[in-house]
Amino acid sequence: MEILGIDVGGTGIKGAPVDVRRGRLAGERCRVLTPQPATPEAVGDVVGELVSRFRWKGQIGCALPAAFKSGVALTAANIDRSWIGTNAERLLRRKTRCPVVILNDADAAGIAEMEVGAGRGKKGVVFVLTFGTGIGSAIFVDGVLMPNTELGHLEIRGKDAEERASERAREENDWSWKRWAKRVDEYLGRIEALFFPDLFIIGGGASKNAAKFVSLLERRAPVVPARLRNEAGIIGAALAARDDQVRRRASGRPSTR
Repeated sequence: MEILGIDVGGTGIKGAPVDVRRGRLAGERCRVLTPQPATPEAVGDVVGELVSRFRWKGQIGCALPAAFKSGVALTAANIDRSWIGTNAERLLRRKTRCPVVILNDADAAGIAEMEVGAGRGKKGVVFVLTFGTGIGSAIFVDGVLMPNTELGHLEIRGKDAEERASERAREENDWSWKRWAKRVDEYLGRIEALFFPDLFIIGGGASKNAAKFVSLLERRAPVVPARLRNEAGIIGAALAARDDQVRRRASGRPSTR
């Protein structure tokens, strides 16, 4: 069974068909630039074009950098603020003419890592944190997701955490890996003081350079790199759409239209 997974980021929109039984890509990944400004209509048009490239007609799972309730965006991080209050599911159904399930991008990455990645079989409190244009967070307790956390926006030293510790901040300030790792470590320390996690999984764009900084982090909980890297959002979005289908069938509700 295949579902198209789409991951909308601040700089790029990525998509690929996903084998949701095995939890891996079932075809070549396609990436296009995120339009600027990243308004709902502009992003929706690009997602529609991406779906057309795959000649896709079935279920779609789509991850975006926002918190959602019943398909409606409550926040907007690294995309245009006009997303707030937008029914993203309805918009993307219109743009793609396909059934669509929407979720937060860090939640999608977390779902993938917990099912087929570094968090597989892990119990207790697990944090999946994505370091890229911003910092995304997903919290799992014994494998169950608490959706829509926005812990990349914790205040540290009077600033938003992602202004101090995102990969974008490292690149823009040309920090060494050692200097940046110190800031990441401080951020993880704040999370430890509040939640006492059993495991940190570090994903996002920074995960491809995990060997350069993970060993520099000094936390009580183990810190490990994500296994799925930048494919996690695509895979997790598709897995979330699969799970939505299962819930709807079990409840007798129709599929998302």
